[in-house]
Amino acid sequence: MNQELYYMFVKLARVWIPDAEEVWKSAALTKNYEDGDGSLQLALEDGTNLEHKLDPKTKNLPYLRNPDILVGENDLTALSYLHEPAVLHNLKVRFIDSKLIYTYCGIVLVAINPYESLPIYGSDIINAYSGQNMGDMDPHIFAVAEEAYKQMARDERNQSIIVSGESGAGKTVSAKYAMRYFATVSGTTSEANVEQKVLASNPIMEAIGNAKTTRNDNSSRFGKYIEIGFDPRYRIIGANMRTYLLEKSRVVFQADEERNYHIFYQLCASAHLPELKDLRLGSANDFLYTRQGRSPVIEGVDDTKELSTTRHAFTLLGVNESYQMGLFQVLAAILHLGNVEVKDRDSDSSVIPPNNSHLTAFCELVGVSYQDMSHWLCHRKLRTATETYIKTVPRLQAVNSRDALAKHVYAKLFSWIVEHVNKALVTNIKQRSFIGVLDIYGFETFEINSFEQFCINYANEKLQQQFNMHVFKLEQEEYMREEIPWTLIDFYDNQPCINLIEAKMGVLDLLDEECKMPKGSDESWAQKLYNTHLKTCSLFQKPRLSNRAFIIQHFADKVEYQCEGFLEKNKDTVNEEQINVLKASKKFPLLVELFQDGEKAVSPTGQPQGAGGRTRLSVKPDKGRTSSREHKKTVGCQFRNSLQMLMDTLNATTPHYVRCIKPNDFKLAFSFDPMRAVQQLRACGVLETIRISAAGFPSRWTYQEFYSRYRVLMKQKDVLQDKRLTCRNVLEFLVQDQDKYQFGKTKIFFRAGQVAYLEKLRSDKLRVACVRIQKTIRCWLARKKFLRQRRSAITIQRFTRGFQARCLAKFMRRTSAATTIQKYQRMCVARRRYRQKQAAALAMQTILRAYMARQKYRALLRESKAVVIQKHARGLLARRRFKRCLRAIVYLQCCLRRMRARWELKKLKIEARSVEHFKKLNIGMENKIMQLQRRIDEQNNNHRATVDKLATLEAGHAADSERMRVEVTRLRGVEEDARNNANRANSLQGELERLKKELATTQKEKKTIEDWATKYRDEMEKMVSELKSQNGLLKSEKDDLNRMIQEQRQQMTEQMARAIAEETQQLETDLNEERSRYQNLLTEHLRLEEKHDDLKEEMALSSNTSRPGHRRTDSTHSSNESEYTYNSEYAEADEGSRVSEVDGGRAHMDSGRGMDTNLTLKLQKRLGELEQDKQQLRDELENKEELFQRARARDDVEHKKARGAELEYESLKRQELESENKKLKHNLAEMRQSLLGNQATGAGAPGSPAYKVLLDQLNSSSEELDVRKEEVLILRSQLVSQKEATHHKDEKETMTEPTHHVVDVSKLKDTDEIKQAYVGLKDTNRLLESQLQAQRRSYDNETEGLRSELQNVKEENNRQQQLLAQNLQLPPEARIEASLQHEITRLTNENLEILTDNQDPTASREARVTILRRMVDLMEQLEKQDKTIRKLKKQLKVYSKRIGEMGVGQTEGQTSPGQMVDEPVRAVSIPRREKDFQGMLEYKRQDELKLVKNLILELKPRGVAVNLIPGLPAYILFMCLRHADYVNDDEKVRTLLASTINCIKKILKKRGDDFETVSFWLANTCRFLHCLKQYSGDEVFMKHNSARQNEHCLSNFDLAEYRQVISDLAIQIYQQLIKCMENILQAMIVSGMLEHETIQGVSGVKPTGLRKRTSSIADEGMYTLESILRQLGAFHSTMCQHGTDPELIKQVVKQQFYIIGAVTLNNLLLRKDMCSWSKGMQIRYNVSQLEEWLRDKNLMACGAKETLEPLIQAAQLLQVKKKTDEDAEAICSMCHALTTAQIVKVLNLYTPVNEFEERVSVSFIRTIQTRLRGRCESPQLLMDTKVIYPVTFPFNPSALALETIQIPSSLNLGFLVRV
Repeated sequence: MNQELYYMFVKLARVWIPDAEEVWKSAALTKNYEDGDGSLQLALEDGTNLEHKLDPKTKNLPYLRNPDILVGENDLTALSYLHEPAVLHNLKVRFIDSKLIYTYCGIVLVAINPYESLPIYGSDIINAYSGQNMGDMDPHIFAVAEEAYKQMARDERNQSIIVSGESGAGKTVSAKYAMRYFATVSGTTSEANVEQKVLASNPIMEAIGNAKTTRNDNSSRFGKYIEIGFDPRYRIIGANMRTYLLEKSRVVFQADEERNYHIFYQLCASAHLPELKDLRLGSANDFLYTRQGRSPVIEGVDDTKELSTTRHAFTLLGVNESYQMGLFQVLAAILHLGNVEVKDRDSDSSVIPPNNSHLTAFCELVGVSYQDMSHWLCHRKLRTATETYIKTVPRLQAVNSRDALAKHVYAKLFSWIVEHVNKALVTNIKQRSFIGVLDIYGFETFEINSFEQFCINYANEKLQQQFNMHVFKLEQEEYMREEIPWTLIDFYDNQPCINLIEAKMGVLDLLDEECKMPKGSDESWAQKLYNTHLKTCSLFQKPRLSNRAFIIQHFADKVEYQCEGFLEKNKDTVNEEQINVLKASKKFPLLVELFQDGEKAVSPTGQPQGAGGRTRLSVKPDKGRTSSREHKKTVGCQFRNSLQMLMDTLNATTPHYVRCIKPNDFKLAFSFDPMRAVQQLRACGVLETIRISAAGFPSRWTYQEFYSRYRVLMKQKDVLQDKRLTCRNVLEFLVQDQDKYQFGKTKIFFRAGQVAYLEKLRSDKLRVACVRIQKTIRCWLARKKFLRQRRSAITIQRFTRGFQARCLAKFMRRTSAATTIQKYQRMCVARRRYRQKQAAALAMQTILRAYMARQKYRALLRESKAVVIQKHARGLLARRRFKRCLRAIVYLQCCLRRMRARWELKKLKIEARSVEHFKKLNIGMENKIMQLQRRIDEQNNNHRATVDKLATLEAGHAADSERMRVEVTRLRGVEEDARNNANRANSLQGELERLKKELATTQKEKKTIEDWATKYRDEMEKMVSELKSQNGLLKSEKDDLNRMIQEQRQQMTEQMARAIAEETQQLETDLNEERSRYQNLLTEHLRLEEKHDDLKEEMALSSNTSRPGHRRTDSTHSSNESEYTYNSEYAEADEGSRVSEVDGGRAHMDSGRGMDTNLTLKLQKRLGELEQDKQQLRDELENKEELFQRARARDDVEHKKARGAELEYESLKRQELESENKKLKHNLAEMRQSLLGNQATGAGAPGSPAYKVLLDQLNSSSEELDVRKEEVLILRSQLVSQKEATHHKDEKETMTEPTHHVVDVSKLKDTDEIKQAYVGLKDTNRLLESQLQAQRRSYDNETEGLRSELQNVKEENNRQQQLLAQNLQLPPEARIEASLQHEITRLTNENLEILTDNQDPTASREARVTILRRMVDLMEQLEKQDKTIRKLKKQLKVYSKRIGEMGVGQTEGQTSPGQMVDEPVRAVSIPRREKDFQGMLEYKRQDELKLVKNLILELKPRGVAVNLIPGLPAYILFMCLRHADYVNDDEKVRTLLASTINCIKKILKKRGDDFETVSFWLANTCRFLHCLKQYSGDEVFMKHNSARQNEHCLSNFDLAEYRQVISDLAIQIYQQLIKCMENILQAMIVSGMLEHETIQGVSGVKPTGLRKRTSSIADEGMYTLESILRQLGAFHSTMCQHGTDPELIKQVVKQQFYIIGAVTLNNLLLRKDMCSWSKGMQIRYNVSQLEEWLRDKNLMACGAKETLEPLIQAAQLLQVKKKTDEDAEAICSMCHALTTAQIVKVLNLYTPVNEFEERVSVSFIRTIQTRLRGRCESPQLLMDTKVIYPVTFPFNPSALALETIQIPSSLNLGFLVRV
């Protein structure tokens, strides 16, 4: 164990050691392990030191612990170390810390029962998992179901989902959710709603087959295998159920704290219902069969409600009310039978007392005779070969016979219900494939194990064998597919245990043989088992203390079985006479039907079984009609046969495994018992899967993933172009042992532990890099901080020193002045004082110095004498001590020398004889002589130095003595002077006293003067302070008054603004709610119409064979009809109500074959209700819109006065245009005269002066046209400049107003004047501030305007280039007109953009109205100018023709400039005046079909959007409608509108998946709707029109009703557009927003398990963020090309961003691998790119950014700190757009990608939950991606004149005539 990884056992390495309580405990090494050590020094997590002894024989090391970044993985096979403690710890961390109950283990899904309802099974979760790869999302039962469904469709192979586990582990719930998933994602092909029936079978089977046990409140007491059938399009068509081993003994006996089957308690709880009164039921405690467990109630379960659910399920499955009551009668009869009391008559007989109420009730319920039943309950019939005997039975046998009858009846009832459930789920449609869901019991072991546990464990042995073979097969197939060398993996084969049970002479065979014996017993059967298997089979054992039990070694554990009851349960006998009595019932045919073996029973639905149904495998084998015991199979034989049939079915399918784990035995929510969990992991095969994986190469990486993860371990020179070769070279360098890995075709395979080793190398490398980065960053930060502090300190010092210098200079000046004054005064005083003190001091010094001299002399004398005495004494003592020491030394030297001399003598005597001795002796003597000579010289030199020194000392002593004598003489003279000075001191003392008195007098006078000055100064200061305080009070009062006025003004303004805002917001909210309700009702109505169409299609195609094909979901195309739709032949029809139309549709449906009238009536009723609601909502919407329009009209009236200057400017402009027109006419007259004057001479020929004049005139006309265009372009800028000039003028006037307040301050005398001056200065300051702010705003606006104008110029340049290319393809006549139209459209869009940028709604509305009106006037003037130019051009053509005719010598090929090249020269004709068109198109009624066909059905949106003006089809349709209104043809109006609506719906249904088509018709439908409003004649809409447009209003018909119909159609198209966009974006969002690394290298790739995980590395064909942005740009450009309203584009973009944010957030909440810090940064970058796209498109104000707020906050949540309470508070305040469930989910899923990150603690998550407990929000986890915001269509009038529209020939509408 781990011997090969001994090098990983270093200090601080973490290991797992066994523990009695926690199974495995974590510890860390405190010292390195050396090879050969007998123990490990460990430290537990609580700090306890421990010495772990190793096994001396095996020397196995403990299991290593995985790195922290691998803990909590979705797949257990992704762990580097694969062993039992790693698996257990990973499951515990996910279950306890992350609240995740699902985990993959290779091909197995491990599901832990949370004992709590979790919000992870809703339809939103199903939609999120639908279509996803199994490894892409977090583990879930839906992922397994999706994988099975996908493999069934892809491989065309049947699938099976095997759900197993202990009782209470959640098997039934898992199987139920799997079936719910299939029913949701597949749909059904018929109107019978098969998927609902499949789900409805669950409550029925739970009621009759589930019961409460000590381990589970809803434990399945039978096994079942449900086959869900699918048709060729993989939609559910039916199902079939097989059951196994119902626990019949529970009917008559329950242990403590357990219950009987739920159905009994449901009936007892509902006994008060009128229809159940006849059953004579009461409380559950009144019946023996329901009170034995003493727990009749389950907490939180309402049995009455559950019975209602069960009955509803019966009804849905076709079991009518009479059969339901029959079933309830049988169940009630069983309860009454259990209460029948049997008494002893004697020891061998028993009797039932007469008139037993419960037996009477039983007989009445089942319709049998009381006497017959009471007789055969106490008697039995014995048959011999010749005779038949009736024998009494004792009481115990009678009770057992009664219980056996109850069990048999319940088993028959159970089989009957299963059979009829299968009949209800069968279908006549051919089945293509099926998915089986096996919900079967897991391995069981109790204190007392009987026949039921034996069969259950036998079934688990068979399933475990199949599981092992499948896992082994997949493992070897993976190795073969990757072409790596492999050897057979040794795995546990339980075939010997299976042979022990089912082989010949096995346990079941001997049991069946013993059952056939007349006197067979459990004891004799046990002895046969001992004799047969005890010595031959190692898996069979005998207990030591029992002879009626045996032990079998199963794959999971040893189990001891008690033999008592085996034979009886295997025989399953019942008294045949009792059965015959029940069969003889005449009043209860259902009871007779229960006991019909092999006969066809009548279906409870009244439908006989057809021959076309699918052949189904029965639960039991077919029985013959004979009832002899020789032909009756035992329970064990039946179970073995059905189990073999099940195994054959599973082997023929692709299995998917779900292993359910029970975390604890106390049903505590999210409580994990490691001991119980590890027992189940061993029993369910999860650890066997881990062992098989660990035996080979469990860790697998693709080359790209390995390269991305361990790129940091490579050097630059190691990186090659071929990443595969790079990985190979690096791995060979990092891991020396090549057996630790293998290179496959696409993956690298690693042995267990190698990934952890590589992770250790990677983390070490990253740690070194991090330290280096931190060092550099910290140095940079410290230096930056130091420089900042240094600069600050220098600045502070500079200012401080300057201040100090100024203070010092001031102080020095003052000090200098004071010093100058003090200097002279103190000089005099000091001089006098100094002279006095000097004299006194001299006298005192004389006396003192004399005294001190005498004392010093005496001290010197004493010291000199003492020194002499000490000298002689110390000399004497030193000499004595020296002599003693000398004597002692001499004595010692003598002794020592004597001894050494003797030694030396002996030595010399020996050496004296040699010549060398003498030589050495002489050499030593010479050396000694030389040394003695040098020593003598040194002593002589020392003696001379001592003598010289002594002489010097004597001379110095003599000089000192002489100096002392002179000093004594001087001191005597000083003593005489001191006596004289003492006399003078007395006289000076008297003079000093006199001066002191004079000084005191002078000081008193000075003090008096100073007191007076101080008092005067204080009075003056007090007076000044009082004045200042009064001034301050006045200022404060003035400030308070100003502040109060300002606050009151601000409060009033805020209150008014708040009230207006609240009222507006409330109105908008109510309006949006009404719109949402209306649009939802409209959607529901359209769905019902679609259902109506589908039913008609099914009726029409019922005789045809359905076409094969795989389609996951039903079509979502919109319906082709509405309540205002007319037939396609455009026949005449009267206007009727919507109800009559629905009735007509219903009548048409009834005419078909097989149509359900009930469904039609429901549809009719529902349609009527919808119509009423729709009408009501329409009225409310119109009222609110009317209120809004009135408010808008009031605002318009308030701003009418602002148009005066603009109208004057327009009149001047009009005068200029008229003058230009006169000028053109004058030029034309001159041209005519020139032509007439030169006509005779031929001067008008080409090249002549007249011809040149013509060309000049033509050019000047073109230039004039260009000038007109430029004038239109600069009009807006002139208006803006005029407005700014007016604004500046107002500001100047405002500035000049307060000048009269400026007063010379120097002339003010009182307080009022001061206040007035202050007010004036304040007003001046305020005015200057406002002027400065206005200038700043003006500058900012001008800068922003220049930027936007530059961008618009660029866009306009590109647009003009495209327009020029398009116009070149047009005829010359239409070219100018098209250019003008495009120019006007462009100006309109620019003005609207300007309005959009304006934030002030009042100014925006005013500018909008002004600009629109001005544009209308300009268009009218341009139209007049255009007409004039066209007339001039026609006249010019006429003159050119004349010139051509008069020309001489010209060839025929020459043409005039105004003619086409191929135009023949015709005679001069009289010019006709151009017709004044009215903007109408006339068509014949028979051409209406051709009109809608060419204009709608066959129109190509791409060509129209590129070449023609936006909304051209809408304009053409409206112009046709105008003509019909003009001629007052109501039928033509009605048919045209109906045809238009029908054709638009038809084209949308045909091409509803094409975004371009849907966008094109949305734009045209909205334009058509706007035209209907603009020309309706309503004043609200007419005020936006020009006078000419108002003349074109409809005059005869009010089409308000049709406007609502078209508005509904626009809503339908908008919803179709959103669905189309969602379908396109759906595949891009997750890949581009989450999986793709937009910032390369940020996200790390973690080790993956067996399940494939979508890599974050960009593969070919993978969508990126750029793909999403390109798609969004394509959507936006397409809508802009189609002329979609800007407001509508904003709504579409907002919906797009909501879909992106919702889908991304939902996937983030369902993917643990995406919840990391680096992924949060990736998401924030992607969101910033989306915001940048919004800014580029000028769509930031559309509300799209706000829809991304939940995603942004989720990304921020991944990146913020998550440790302290402050962090929790910050998270709660930051994540206001996320729900509590979403926040907690993200925190639970947060996964570190590197070991530098930390996990979120459980305590922190609980803190978050506590802080967010007060939020009122929806508990839903995922965002609803199907939400569509209510759409509005703001009125957008067109400035385009209808009479100027030209119809291109490419539309093939030549039959239309302009009027």
